[in-house]
Amino acid sequence: MKDSILLFFKGVAMGAANVIPGVSGGTIALLTGIFNPIIDAIKNVNARTIKMFFKGDFKGVAEQVNLKLLIPVFLGVFVSLISLAKLFKFLFAAYPIFIWSFFFGLILASVYFVAKQIHRCNSSTVVTFLIGTAMALSISFMTPASENSSMLYLMLCGVVAACSMILPGLSGSFVLILLGNYELVMIRSVSNLNWEILAPVAVGAVIGLVAFSHLLSWVFKKFHDQTISLLSGFILGSLCILWPWKQELYKLGASGEVLIKKSGEKVVEGYQWLMPDMMSTEFMIATLCMVIGVVSIVALEKFAGNSNNK
Repeated sequence: MKDSILLFFKGVAMGAANVIPGVSGGTIALLTGIFNPIIDAIKNVNARTIKMFFKGDFKGVAEQVNLKLLIPVFLGVFVSLISLAKLFKFLFAAYPIFIWSFFFGLILASVYFVAKQIHRCNSSTVVTFLIGTAMALSISFMTPASENSSMLYLMLCGVVAACSMILPGLSGSFVLILLGNYELVMIRSVSNLNWEILAPVAVGAVIGLVAFSHLLSWVFKKFHDQTISLLSGFILGSLCILWPWKQELYKLGASGEVLIKKSGEKVVEGYQWLMPDMMSTEFMIATLCMVIGVVSIVALEKFAGNSNNK
């Protein structure tokens, strides 16, 4: 029972991370020691598992896919997504710089704790680290697409977002921003439990998780150090997205007017990164928020290490 409660709260932490553009639930899973078990459990969903299910061998299915792990973790993710969507919507509207600062510190510390899992540093790990950083930076400068609520596109969003949600360093929420459906899915639909939107996204997410887990499991076992190095680069590169001091650039129409979404909000095309006033009270508070973010990851990593050693 104690293990299930612990797994549930690790899932809550993963869900909270996945709500935030630029923060990856996979990073939290890696830091808390449940990343590899989750990937191994998901990849065991195959034809044999489906056959066992239709034969009524539910105990065999539970053992095959390690439901003792997946149920509390994904329940925690679900509860976190539902409960925190409205909270983060308010916080980002009221205190954007302080919230971005907290997550900036969170991810900055994550780079070290993920990278320290590399067993042997050599030229290949350095190269993959640089590649990961460059890839994440290039993604952060991509122009977001327009909102699209068609069923097939929502399923595609589910596939891509789910793969990125479990991939450390790559934010599923930010991928949804690039696909144009972050506000539609993570804010409006999750907050109001709009299953017309959420159902096709969920179907796509399941398909993406099962398919991607096989590849990710193989890569981790075959090229562990290079994979961790690549993911560390992803995490470092994602800091660009989380920089607290930025100004939204809005998409303009043919006649120069700012385009408006169906929800009434302006269409964001990108960001202009700014330098803060280092003598201001705002900067001091933001710096404190960054420190709290760093301390949170240090405490999380220490807690995860202690629980894994029991």
